[in-house]
Amino acid sequence: MGKKLIINCDDFGQSPALNQAITALLEEGKVSSATIMAVAPGFEEAAAWTARRKQPNVGLHLTMTSEFEALRWRSLTGDPSLHDDSGYQYRTVKEFEQGAETKAAVKEIDAQYERARKAGIVISHVDNHMGSLYGMETGRSLLPQTLWKVSRWKLPMRFFRHIYKEDPLLGSLQGIERPVARVVSLADALGVAIPDYLLSHPFGIEDGETYESFKQSMIAKLYHLPDGVCETYIHPGVPDAWMQENIPNYTKRVWEYRLPFDDDFSYALRDAGVEMTDYRYVQEHLKRPRLRSALKLAGQLR
Repeated sequence: MGKKLIINCDDFGQSPALNQAITALLEEGKVSSATIMAVAPGFEEAAAWTARRKQPNVGLHLTMTSEFEALRWRSLTGDPSLHDDSGYQYRTVKEFEQGAETKAAVKEIDAQYERARKAGIVISHVDNHMGSLYGMETGRSLLPQTLWKVSRWKLPMRFFRHIYKEDPLLGSLQGIERPVARVVSLADALGVAIPDYLLSHPFGIEDGETYESFKQSMIAKLYHLPDGVCETYIHPGVPDAWMQENIPNYTKRVWEYRLPFDDDFSYALRDAGVEMTDYRYVQEHLKRPRLRSALKLAGQLR
């Protein structure tokens, strides 16, 4: 198979500044895909662009949290258990895991899918904002329910078959091997295709980090990718004075917009023998045969 890389732009639809960045990257073919937030204030703009172009590589960014003080949003269903005291989605994953009722969360997943579909988006895949459905804070995972829904939609989903030990987030977590194996087994049983690896990088700016050092760290990863299909995600945004003042770590988002256009990064992709791919490849080549034995179990999650 060699080394294949999906670069996904998360948070499409969050704001005009992110929409501008992501549409530019998609138009120029500098990234593999993007995933759209059906609850965010820039959704209609992003959805109209996607539908007008019949863009084939825009997925659904299931969104259960609203992390920024100056830019917040509500759920589509309005269930009280999905909101904090201010009436917006929870700021943190931990608050969501502790407060959300399972049936309400599943209903919200359905509503976000339907809003994207009815907007004319041919949804390419599914992932999750801030990992709120993964159970990484309290252990309360909604991945089984999510995988069941995704299997009914016949779509691939962001997860990972193997843990990349060099990853700064997943590689450092202790005791995740067994829960990951269970999720992978369920995905396989339901016929939900997933990538081989998921790669992350720090969301905020590290001490002493500059654009050049960030770029070099991302380039270095290209030369050490494992064989198989890896996905990494960025949150690109164009320079914007209001976002710079009000959104934490917005400078990093501007860097992530700049990176795919950088000639050094493009050269490194070719030189490292990395082939850009997307979720169509995942669906066509990484989908495992669906097992009849899982249907009864999965049906209980509806």
